[in-house]
Amino acid sequence: MKNIMIVDDSRVSRMMIKNIVLEQYQDWKIIEAGNAKEALKLCTEHKPDYFSIDLNMPGRDGLELIELLKPKFKESKFALLTANIQQATHEKADKLGIQSFNKPVTLESIHKMLGYFNEQN
Repeated sequence: MKNIMIVDDSRVSRMMIKNIVLEQYQDWKIIEAGNAKEALKLCTEHKPDYFSIDLNMPGRDGLELIELLKPKFKESKFALLTANIQQATHEKADKLGIQSFNKPVTLESIHKMLGYFNEQN
C-alpha cells in the first residue's frame, strides 16, 4: 500500500485527483492538504510515498513547499501540478529533480503523474 499526499487549495481539484487515483489504486491511502502549512503538519503523522502539489497556493507556493519537504522525504516522488506554462517554473522544477504536470486536472494529466510515480528509480 502506498501513501499519496495531495496538496491543493482547490477542494474540487483535490477531489478529482483523489477519485482518479482511487479508480486505479483502491488500496492507496490519500492524505489531503489545502495549503503548505497543513501539508507540513500532516507529513509528521504520515510518511507519503508520493506528493501531488499544486504550484499556486496562498502562503507558500508548491515549489517552496517541495524545497522544504524534499530533504525530509528523500525516497518520495514529487509531482508539481501547474497551469503556469512559464519556462522558468519548469526549469525550477527540473532543478529540484521533480516532474511537472499541466493543469487543469484531467484523467490524462493524472494518469501521466501516476505513471511517473510508478517508474522505477
